[in-house]
Amino acid sequence: MGRPGQPGGKDTGGDQSKKKLPTQFVNFVFFKVDPAWRRLSREEQEKGKQEFASVVEEYRQSGMMVHSYSMVGIRSDADFMLWRISKSVEQFQEMMTRLLHTGLGKYLEITYSYLSFTKRSMYVDKMDPEHQNPRVYIIPGMKKYLFVYPFIKTRDWYQLSYPTRQGMMDEHIQVGSKYPSVKLNTTYSFGIDDQEFVVAFETDEITDFSVLVQELRETEASRYTLRDVPMFTCIHHPDVKEALNTL
Repeated sequence: MGRPGQPGGKDTGGDQSKKKLPTQFVNFVFFKVDPAWRRLSREEQEKGKQEFASVVEEYRQSGMMVHSYSMVGIRSDADFMLWRISKSVEQFQEMMTRLLHTGLGKYLEITYSYLSFTKRSMYVDKMDPEHQNPRVYIIPGMKKYLFVYPFIKTRDWYQLSYPTRQGMMDEHIQVGSKYPSVKLNTTYSFGIDDQEFVVAFETDEITDFSVLVQELRETEASRYTLRDVPMFTCIHHPDVKEALNTL
C-alpha cells in the first residue's frame, strides 16, 4: 500500500492462512455550494457549517472514517469532498440524509459520488514478495494532498492471460517504486458503480505525483486504460470545519 501499484498477494480464494479482515465500503462524495450560500449573513453561514460539522463528528465517533478536503479555487465543479469509509453502505445514506438537512446542506449539490470497496489484489508484488498487506483495510488521510479519479480498463485487458497481465503489472509496480512519497489506495467498484476502480493517491509533493503519472503513461498497461477522468486535486483539512471555512 505504501507505494503506487503495490498490490498484495494473489487471491487464491481457498487460502485460509490469510487473515480475514472486514470489508471496508468507501465513498468519495463531492459537493458544490450554491452561490446563494455566500449571500447569507455571517451568522447563518456559521450556524449551517457548525450543524454540518457536528453531523460529521457524530459519525466519526460512531466508527466511520471521514476525511475532509477542499477544492475551492482548484475546480469549478466541486468545492469540497468527504472521503468516507464504513462497514456498511446504509450508513453512507443515513449520514447523507442528515447532512443535506443541515443549514449548509440545503445549499449543497452533490456533483460526483463514487462508491467502492476494498479487497485483496490478484497481482503479486515481485519486488517485495514477502509483502503481506492485502489491501482490504486502508487508513487514509496522512498526507496534505489527495488525487482521486475513477478508472476503467478496456475489455481487451480482461481477455489477456493472467501471466501477461502480471508482467505488465510488474512494470507498473517498478515505476511506482521510484516514488515512495506517493501512497496509493486502490478500491474496487465492479458491478456497484459506473467505474471499475477508484484510485486515490496521497502525497505531500504535488509534483512527485504529476511526474509519476507522466511516467506511468509510457508503460504497456497504459494501453488498456479506457477512462481515468475526472481527476480531482484535493487539499486535506483534518478538521471538517477548516474545510468548510474555505467556502
